[in-house]
Amino acid sequence: MIKVDGMLMVGSAGANVGKTELACALLRKFAGGRDIVGIKVTTIKEKDGQCPRGGEGCGVCSSLDANFLITAETDASSDKDTSRLLSAGASRVLWLRVLKDHLAEGAEALLTVIGSNMDSICESNSFRHVVEPGLFLMVESRGLKTWKNSAQQVRDYADRIVVSDGSGFDLDFDQIELSNGEWRLRGQGAGGDMLSTLLEQATAIILAGGTSDRMGADKSMLPVGGRPLIEHIAEQLSGHFGRILVSANDVEKFDFLGLEVIPDKVSGQGPLMGIASALESSASDINFVVACDIPHVDLAFVEKMARDAATTGADIMMPITKREGHEPLFAVYRKSALKAINKVLSSGRRKISDAFALCRVNYIELGDARWLVNLNTAADYEEFQNKRSDQV
Repeated sequence: MIKVDGMLMVGSAGANVGKTELACALLRKFAGGRDIVGIKVTTIKEKDGQCPRGGEGCGVCSSLDANFLITAETDASSDKDTSRLLSAGASRVLWLRVLKDHLAEGAEALLTVIGSNMDSICESNSFRHVVEPGLFLMVESRGLKTWKNSAQQVRDYADRIVVSDGSGFDLDFDQIELSNGEWRLRGQGAGGDMLSTLLEQATAIILAGGTSDRMGADKSMLPVGGRPLIEHIAEQLSGHFGRILVSANDVEKFDFLGLEVIPDKVSGQGPLMGIASALESSASDINFVVACDIPHVDLAFVEKMARDAATTGADIMMPITKREGHEPLFAVYRKSALKAINKVLSSGRRKISDAFALCRVNYIELGDARWLVNLNTAADYEEFQNKRSDQV
């Protein structure tokens, strides 16, 4: 992987979603007074195979006699993507046509041509497999149901999913900066990365209606840093979600949070009823459900789940861990899952997993991440507090 901090790469979820429009808008904002190279990368599967773009007669594949070809655009007046980049303010525009199996070779040659210290804006999905840019944005159109294969392969690399409505983008360009040869995204997330407006439009639901039998004490009120555990969780969510709900039957108990508390429609039915009742009260399509015994919330991972749910059409998106299996109480539930959940509850069943067969569930590998911890027992809580003390 070649690291190029001075490159901003723009990918797209599908055809005609606004990739070139975004690249041109960025050039118009940043190219004034700067030399920024515009780059378009076209990846070709086979020289003699079926054309991956443009249909018969486009000439992209047939004109490639070697593993790759780099050409410069000189005409700023046509409607070609490369011409539009030049017209938008790029100091020069290069077009890399490259065989898929020779992407790395083509990337090295291209970077030799433009120079290692040159700032650039590059259009491509596949280039992300061999180049790590300073910033990688991916564009999708509002309402797009399925991402094309090349986009799905690099989606998890995206620093920001930008939504186009045909006339503009849900991106504040002032949050992008180019400083000392490095593209950066300033904003709201942990570590300075910006979380997408997808979370701002979503609802977070904290499940706090359990009996805490294994803990022997109310888990939601366990002290963490001098505050109840549920307040510790709510603070991590605050400012990132459009709305935060607490699922619990004892409404007055959680008045101190200043959040709306949603009691179960029918008490004594377990967490599935809590999820159903909160989903019914939510006005959001995307809902992040977290149990009150999970002290750490990785917002970047939550955003990834929300993004995947939105782009794949999944009703439920949840992590799978090697230690615990699937995690239904740290997952994203779309409003569309409510029908299946209510059907399970009306049949007298209570297991969350019973709803899986009735709706579309996607899983995301969590790997060996240690931040996802459940405080089920007094021993779990003691171990968590000890580790927290060591970190402090």
